[in-house]
Amino acid sequence: MKQFLLVYRRSTGQLLQLEDLGPDMGAALQKRFALERERLADPDVEVVLLSASSREALARTHARYFRDTHTLATDLSSALSTK
Repeated sequence: MKQFLLVYRRSTGQLLQLEDLGPDMGAALQKRFALERERLADPDVEVVLLSASSREALARTHARYFRDTHTLATDLSSALSTK
């Protein structure tokens, strides 16, 4: 499994950074913690480390990081209206 580092702005749904860190979980965690310390002053920014076989798999399992807030709201509205 590959480790993917994501930096995400919650208020806009904007993916600020996506980096494939390879399979080394220890190195990936170190990078995540360093980046979290850098971004500590901004509570609107989320630093996430996720494991997936590929970027495409990651986009399927964690779609919210790959869609802006408008698209997510539209998708949710559509899903709720079909029930």
